[in-house]
Amino acid sequence: MRRITSTRSVHSRAIPQRTCVACRQIRAKRELVRLVRTPGGDIEIDITGKKDGRGAYLCPARECWERALKGNQLEHTLRSSLTPEKREQLIKHVKDLPGGVD
Repeated sequence: MRRITSTRSVHSRAIPQRTCVACRQIRAKRELVRLVRTPGGDIEIDITGKKDGRGAYLCPARECWERALKGNQLEHTLRSSLTPEKREQLIKHVKDLPGGVD
């Protein structure tokens, strides 16, 4: 009689990785904040990470947000331009983030 042994190996799930638009550091998707350009053209912070639209990821550090909003990396990635009102709204969000100078 043959004995059948199990050769099943336990595979760990792959962790999705994304790159921060500002610092270009690769991190786990859940460690980054997603901004999304909705099909209607509005740019929003996507808390769930599942909204429809083109996404861009930023580290939750003030330096990365300031760098992305100062230049045009965010606009380039989202293939859209930020209105002055939306830019101001994102800058207000930056003030609540750790790091950087007020």
